[in-house]
Amino acid sequence: MTGGLPFVIRDGVETDLLACMGLDHGYETEYVWQMSIAQGSGMTQVTFKTERLPRWLEGQHLSDERRLSLSLSAEHCFLIASHRDQGDTLGYLTMRHDPIRRIAWLQDLVVDRAYRGVGIGMRLLKIARGWANEREVRRITAELTTQNYPAISFFTARGFTFCGYNDQYFDQRDIAVFLGQALR
Repeated sequence: MTGGLPFVIRDGVETDLLACMGLDHGYETEYVWQMSIAQGSGMTQVTFKTERLPRWLEGQHLSDERRLSLSLSAEHCFLIASHRDQGDTLGYLTMRHDPIRRIAWLQDLVVDRAYRGVGIGMRLLKIARGWANEREVRRITAELTTQNYPAISFFTARGFTFCGYNDQYFDQRDIAVFLGQALR
């Protein structure tokens, strides 16, 4: 229990999918990571810079029921945070495991807007790290959009560092930034 809110973390099951999709995945930010590319003299330089926007941006973490469903497999991690007494879903985390490279790709870490700031995201991440350690994962990599500055801030505050990007990663063509953390 954190911040007075009684919640538990458990493995996700198929009946959780609808509740996860029904959470408020929105965020507000006045900052983004702005990417620029400079090329010349046999060199390419990519720079990410925190930029303040002229007005607040409303964004959505893009969740996908099919991706959540694939996370139900025993080889992947699907965690649910639920209210201890009422059973309401408060948040979730999904992470796919690549046993060949010993990497876990953290795809979703969502806490319903009404319950943010009470430690649910930190607990989900802590338990996901334990899950990864049990499977001898060497590194967790979170995949985020450059617009989701609140998530970028959350992960960097917990020791994740920039480790790459892909400018065509997401279906809606948002730039993905990858933040990673070594476990060993």
